Amino acid sequence: MKKKLYLFLSLLIVCTIFAGCGTSSSAGSSSGSSSSSSAATDPAKDTKDITADIKKNDTISATLPSSVKTAGKITIGVDDSYPPMEFRNDTNTLVGFDVDFGNALGKKLGVKVEWVPTQWDGIIVALKASKFDMILSSLSDTAEREKEITYSKPYIQGGPVIVVKKGTKGITKAEDLKGKLVGVQKGTTGEDAIKQMGGYKNLTAYDKITDALQDLGIGRTEAVVADDQVGRYYVGLASDKYEVVGKMNEEPFGIGFKKDNTALRDSVQQAIDELKSDGTLSKISKKWFGIDYYK
Repeated sequence: MKKKLYLFLSLLIVCTIFAGCGTSSSAGSSSGSSSSSSAATDPAKDTKDITADIKKNDTISATLPSSVKTAGKITIGVDDSYPPMEFRNDTNTLVGFDVDFGNALGKKLGVKVEWVPTQWDGIIVALKASKFDMILSSLSDTAEREKEITYSKPYIQGGPVIVVKKGTKGITKAEDLKGKLVGVQKGTTGEDAIKQMGGYKNLTAYDKITDALQDLGIGRTEAVVADDQVGRYYVGLASDKYEVVGKMNEEPFGIGFKKDNTALRDSVQQAIDELKSDGTLSKISKKWFGIDYYK
């Protein structure tokens, strides 16, 4: 999922897709009529601190490495251009699921969180060079990366999902896409998954997932395959028009640490486990995706 192609969230894009006030810029698509816009609230505009009630766990905090205790903070590498996981809203504030999650970890551990924006293609190199303590940025846990860094347990499952117009019949799983007109975002694992499966009638690749959804809304395609959390976020902004009906495969995301920093990894893992059990991660999940990944 992360990160072959950057997404950029803006009011203009949301307006274009969900209110039908603009034109699609990819795949030769022209503008089309759009039904009513969603009444859903954009979580990127929500200023409420979802971590406000989190209390420090002194027992877990005591297990932190002395370097973190002395600094009084954890530094986190993040590529801040991947909505809804980590991105800048229209006031240039860093927001997203991972951002709320990271801030919650800091409060549970009793330390400040300092976000360190880093280009994706150099983020693992920067971690290994001790530019920050850990990576929390939709980092897929892969065998290749495990040769270089160590991971927390997966905290959420990514992977491409299938999006259709609300009320569509006959498409509930990957096999149902055979013989269909399918849209994807260029350079994503959604595009990889549908190409690997094959059998579709036509595949249209778009620069932005919002362009793919616009064409789905006006009937130029019959389904869109999108990265899970990205797809659910945009569907949530127009839940009266679209729905997620199936998933192609699973892709676990974990927090990355230097190979020799197992003490910090273990302390953070304890905090993650508590944030799951006390319902904090469920709240953050429902805020950004409209569903609870932790049921």
